[in-house]
Amino acid sequence: MSRPFPMSRRTTLSLVGAAAALPLLPQRGRAQSIRTLALHGPPAGPSVTLAHAVATGRFAALAETTSFIAWRNPDELRAGLTSGDIALSVVPVQAAANLYNRGFPIRLANTMTDGLLYIIAEEADIAAIPDLAGRHIAVPFRGDTPEIILGQLLVHHGLDADADLQITYAGTPTEAMQLMLAGRVDAALTTEPSTTAAILRGREAGRLLRRAIDLQDAWGEMTGAAPVLPQAGLAVTQGFMDRNGAVLPDLLAALEAATADVLADPQTAAAHAMEALGMPAPLLAASIPHANLVARPAAEARADIERMLSAMAGPEMARIGGMLPDDAFYL
Repeated sequence: MSRPFPMSRRTTLSLVGAAAALPLLPQRGRAQSIRTLALHGPPAGPSVTLAHAVATGRFAALAETTSFIAWRNPDELRAGLTSGDIALSVVPVQAAANLYNRGFPIRLANTMTDGLLYIIAEEADIAAIPDLAGRHIAVPFRGDTPEIILGQLLVHHGLDADADLQITYAGTPTEAMQLMLAGRVDAALTTEPSTTAAILRGREAGRLLRRAIDLQDAWGEMTGAAPVLPQAGLAVTQGFMDRNGAVLPDLLAALEAATADVLADPQTAAAHAMEALGMPAPLLAASIPHANLVARPAAEARADIERMLSAMAGPEMARIGGMLPDDAFYL
């Protein structure tokens, strides 16, 4: 997936201030149908589900008009949340938890991926986390979810990120992928669909890049739990819940059905999403089987979410606002 966008203290406080007057409890049952349903998300796997659901009329019974709009960078997401223009969006779970704990009225409705993280490499002897010792690896988004997860795995296997391997930090998964393709690193931490893009571009150049390490599997082995990293899900603002809370159960049911459609027919789903996400349909279709797309209710995914947040929260849980989110965070 695209960057698990962090929220700085300044950004978080501005969001909280903009929404401070909103009530914390949802008001249900105002209407069964709404005029306009606008969904948002990054140009990544879970957004394929949203775009496909819109294109196939999955929300036709819920709203007169529906749309999907991709935000391209963190600033667009932040501005949209602050202004109220974005009320339903795929959001990194860490960012949603941080906002919620700092007082911004946002709830997590579901999770839409069980993890998008991979280490790509060409050399056959890179197949597990310990094999990264002595290697040069490109890592995107320093201080964010991908690096934090990798750091936890390195520590678990007795490796020091500074002493035992060489890391070049990249701005995005695409940049990490490009460093790998240029032969400047031995491996790269990437997310889908950048992982698939790297493999396809490598193939065109006569190089056999591969998903050398599935970080979801490595995470499951470390925690002794399921190989699940619930990185992103559909977040709902309090404003939407106040106005249109009654449609949420049917909306989530529609997303569950749309997810099944996407997994069953990636080519059709990719064709529906390519324009909105700005990526070729063949690339999106090839990435879908590796994006671990799901539509799990947030409450059902809570144990996996808390396991991930606890590991990446940092000293005094500062990265998620000082605590694990309470019951009300999970719709």
